[in-house]
Amino acid sequence: MGASDPEVAPWAPGGAAGMAGAGAGAGARGGAPAGVEARARDPPPAHRAHPRHPRPAAQPSARRMDGGAGGPGSGDNAPTTEALFVALGAGVTALSHPLLYVKLLIQVGHEPMPPTLGTNVLGRKVLYLPSFFTYAKYIVQVDGKIGLFRGLSPRLMSNALSTVTRGSMKKVFPPDEIEQVSNKDDMKTSLRKVVKETSYEMMMQCVSRMLAHPLHVISMRCMVQFVGREAKYSGVLSSIGKIFKEEGLLGFFVGLIPHLLGDVVFLWGCNLLAHFINAYLVDDSVSDTPGGLGNDQNPGSQFSQALAIRSYTKFVMGIAVSMLTYPFLLVGDLMAVNNCGLQAGLPPYSPVFKSWIHCWKYLSVQGQLFRGSSLLFRRVSSGSCFALE
Repeated sequence: MGASDPEVAPWAPGGAAGMAGAGAGAGARGGAPAGVEARARDPPPAHRAHPRHPRPAAQPSARRMDGGAGGPGSGDNAPTTEALFVALGAGVTALSHPLLYVKLLIQVGHEPMPPTLGTNVLGRKVLYLPSFFTYAKYIVQVDGKIGLFRGLSPRLMSNALSTVTRGSMKKVFPPDEIEQVSNKDDMKTSLRKVVKETSYEMMMQCVSRMLAHPLHVISMRCMVQFVGREAKYSGVLSSIGKIFKEEGLLGFFVGLIPHLLGDVVFLWGCNLLAHFINAYLVDDSVSDTPGGLGNDQNPGSQFSQALAIRSYTKFVMGIAVSMLTYPFLLVGDLMAVNNCGLQAGLPPYSPVFKSWIHCWKYLSVQGQLFRGSSLLFRRVSSGSCFALE
């Protein structure tokens, strides 16, 4: 979803996770209520009217799949499962790193190739900036194929630390203490449970974000060195020493606030929207059968479509909300590299910002709050502040 993890996203490979990880942070939903199959095999007597089937139970959160009680991450399998998630996360992070690398260079305004003239769907002539594939090919020409993985090491460490932190927090605050939404709950009770569940997810995401952010800052700075061909940040340990010497302890947490705000808005927006849509807009009477009422041989088909819709609601809401929270991601990444001694964080690429709010206002005036959100069809906007070489 952006140039941070997990970010995995919230989306990001852990997201995506992100998303995640969403995000960076929103769980995938799925599963049918207990007893549905039993009722499907035992149709009601012919002399009785076909009863209205109860609303399917809410799908379990992704927490249940990666460490909840009774899940694969519980008991003696917890260390093995946690190591598996770290390994899978590392693989996804490595594969997606070139995408994030190009996105970050676009975010800081580095456009080494001139725009090309093209036409839009209306036939009007417009200027298009290079797509991800053209940009990646340029990086390979300059640094070779290995250049596409600049800054990968601290990013892998950041994601691993985030995963371990979330696993440790689940042991201290077991997720089985969080009440799951049931089909028997009224609207007030179900909303209370969603709020409690989202608060739990927010706590884990914020703590893991804060602990992993210093490594995220190092990764961002390693990548943007491509702009000025610098070699100031060459390793994790040496980078830690340089940042502490030049900026102090606060230097490790520049850009943290907008990232945290983005995570919080994403989690609450995604979970609450999904809850209200499932509760008020999804009709349980929808059926796969032409008549829309199911049949005595397969009464469970009456709510099969409703269950399928609910299983995808949170996924779709995650995509929509991540687009709305993208400016937080952009501002956080720009602050991480601003005024750190690298060309990408200094004029003409960027002013020296006093705070993340100053950065937000500047981008808003320039019409650049969504810069880097698209990597395929990139039009040159009238307020573009790109530095063309």
